[in-house]
Amino acid sequence: MHVEDLLRLESLDLTLLWGGPPLLAREISGVTATDLEDPGRFLQRGEIVLSGLVWWSAADEEGTADRFVAALRDAGAAALLAGEETHGTVPDVLVDACRRHGIALFSVPVHTSFRAITDTVYLRQWGDLSRRPAADPYALPENVRGELSRLLADGADPDTLLARAVDRLGTPPCYVLSATGRTIARTPGAPALSAAEAAGRLKAALRVDPDASAYGQWFLHLPGEVEVPPRMLHEIAEVFAQYRQGVLRREAAGRGPATELLGLLDAPGPGSGARPAPLAAALRACGLPDHGPYMVVTLSLDAAGHGVEALEEAVRHLTGHRSVMASLAGGRAAAVIATDSGSPEDVVPALKELWPTLHACDAAVLPYGGISTTAVTPTELNGALVQARYALTAAERAGSANLTAIDDLTTLNALLAGVPTDVRTAFGIHALGPLADATNPSHRMLLETLDTFLAHNGSWARTAEALHLHVNTVHYRIRRVELLTGRDLARLDHKLDLKAALFCR
Repeated sequence: MHVEDLLRLESLDLTLLWGGPPLLAREISGVTATDLEDPGRFLQRGEIVLSGLVWWSAADEEGTADRFVAALRDAGAAALLAGEETHGTVPDVLVDACRRHGIALFSVPVHTSFRAITDTVYLRQWGDLSRRPAADPYALPENVRGELSRLLADGADPDTLLARAVDRLGTPPCYVLSATGRTIARTPGAPALSAAEAAGRLKAALRVDPDASAYGQWFLHLPGEVEVPPRMLHEIAEVFAQYRQGVLRREAAGRGPATELLGLLDAPGPGSGARPAPLAAALRACGLPDHGPYMVVTLSLDAAGHGVEALEEAVRHLTGHRSVMASLAGGRAAAVIATDSGSPEDVVPALKELWPTLHACDAAVLPYGGISTTAVTPTELNGALVQARYALTAAERAGSANLTAIDDLTTLNALLAGVPTDVRTAFGIHALGPLADATNPSHRMLLETLDTFLAHNGSWARTAEALHLHVNTVHYRIRRVELLTGRDLARLDHKLDLKAALFCR
């Protein structure tokens, strides 16, 4: 198969951005998907390279793209296929770099998956090779491939699969890691890695499944200078891509009970939540105990689509806890965590420690999360979901990648942050009265005086000093505030009302 054949495949819908006839005539030896800044170690001559361009951002210097393409040229890559999903288009600096280094460049539309390209190329390639009996497209021996297929069919655990896959290499230290550094599998001689240490090694690891989301991606990592043919690494990665797909199918099949449980907790109606009998049955169907303690975690992303995957990846770091999760309305996801075999106090610090790593999976998307207090009985789970949602709203209002526990809401401002924006706005307008009109310069001046007055605990002298005013002027302005708002700033409750209104602006 030649590079130019990619353009003839209407199902792939690729667009040629740069490349002349000599480059398009190059023969394709294989496919590599990578988002490493320097992928040279994992490439072999004649391969086409698939990249989602996660390694590049608009703030990068031109040299970043240049180094990436230079690595492809030095490895003898046949062409670069760049995905449009991450940035909406293929950046011009990458086109220029491919032109300088003589690498054909194609853009891959959002609706074309990398897996579709990989499968198409290999089916075509292997079909060609089948007509040449002397050729062997595989790097793993046939008996090893056969055994791995049997192990996959028999449901072998990932440690067994990995150990057998690299046995021919002398079983070097080897890992399969998640996007947040969770160890999915490791060979017997590989030392245990903390999540933070493993996450730091992902840049030097090989992606297992090109089509996985940033949160659901797995990585094959061989530390050190182990001499392994690139084709063999990709075949091992393909084994774990198949294993991962099986895991996803089983999880999808088992998500029905979790969806039913969250539906019961989220159902509107009178009372404090779901009735005890259906709730107990839903918990049992999910494999959760019918007694607490429980906690509820909610998560949302700026871009919908991977909330459940992100939450699953985060919660799997919690050892000693059982959990189920499902999607909620509004692009959110929720997990119910049973802390029967672990300490509830472990959940919040563990997730907060992990959150920056979860954010690092996709730096362009901010994950927000909310955590409830402990629910002792199943009937308290409805309230726990309400708490987690409120904490999530507070996290979203705080900005940046933020995880907020309901226990973090210990100030008036923090408490109000969880109030929906429309409610906050309405309260501010009604509490401040005419002062809510920020287009009036006089009203803006009075609001500034009010804010300073409350910040200085109602001290006339300190307020005057802070605003560089005479005390009599402060008295006059505060009397105007009281007249316009109908509040008496000698009363504590009225001071709190106006302070809350200022927070809600």
